[in-house]
Amino acid sequence: MQNKSSTKLAALIFDVDGTLADTEHDAHLPAFNLAFAEFGLDWHWDDALYGELLRVTGGKERLRHYLQRFHPDSQFRDDFLSSVHQAKTRHYNRMLSEGKIPLRRGVKRLLLEARNADLRLAIATTTSPENVMSLLRYSLAEDAPTWFDVIAAGDIVPAKKPAPDIYLWALKELGLDATQCLAFEDSENGLKSALGAGLRTIITTNGYTSAQDFSGAVTVLSDLGEPTDNSHVDMTLLLNLF
Repeated sequence: MQNKSSTKLAALIFDVDGTLADTEHDAHLPAFNLAFAEFGLDWHWDDALYGELLRVTGGKERLRHYLQRFHPDSQFRDDFLSSVHQAKTRHYNRMLSEGKIPLRRGVKRLLLEARNADLRLAIATTTSPENVMSLLRYSLAEDAPTWFDVIAAGDIVPAKKPAPDIYLWALKELGLDATQCLAFEDSENGLKSALGAGLRTIITTNGYTSAQDFSGAVTVLSDLGEPTDNSHVDMTLLLNLF
C-alpha cells in the first residue's frame, strides 16, 4: 500500500470492461464473433487471440488493428467496419438484457458502501456509452446510471487508454483534483492511463490481464472480495489510503 496523504477521498472512478464485470470474455468476444458471422466473414477470434487484441483499446480500433495485422491486403472501408462494430454492440446489449453478465465479486457492495459514505462515483472507459448504460441497468440496477456523477465513455476524447485523456476529462467534469480520487482498473493500459492523470489506482486482475505489469498501482488483487473473505476492499480500507 502507498503512504497516506492529507487529502480527503472524494470520489471513486471505475473502468468498465474487466473491472465492473468480466465483459471482455463473457460478452465482447462472443459478440464480435456473432457479428462476423452475421456479415458472412470467415473471421473467428479465440480466447488467446482476443487476449492479444486487448492490447489495443477501443472496439473499432481493435478491429482495424486485426485487419492490419492478419488481413493487410483487405479493402474493407471504415464505414463497413463501423457497421460490423454496431452489430457487435447489438449482440452485446442483447446478452446483457438477458442477464448473462454478472458484476465481478464485490463490485456492487463497494458501490453501495461508497454511496452510503457520500462519495461521488464516476466512470472512465473507452467502451461506448450505450454499452455502459446497458451494463449498469441490467447488471446493477435500473437506476444505476444515476448513481454516477460523470460517465466518461466512448469517443469523447480522441486518444484512448493508455493515454490519460479519458481520466483527465472525468476529473474536469467532477471538478476534483486527482489527489482527491481513486481509480479502479484491470489492465496495464488502464493503469497507465490512470497514473498518467495522477490517480492512485487499485487493480483487480482477470484472466486476460493477470500477467501484465502493474508497477505503480496501490495494490493488485484478484477481485474486490466480500466481507466473508479473509480480506476485501471496503470503505475503511479506502479511506485509510488518504
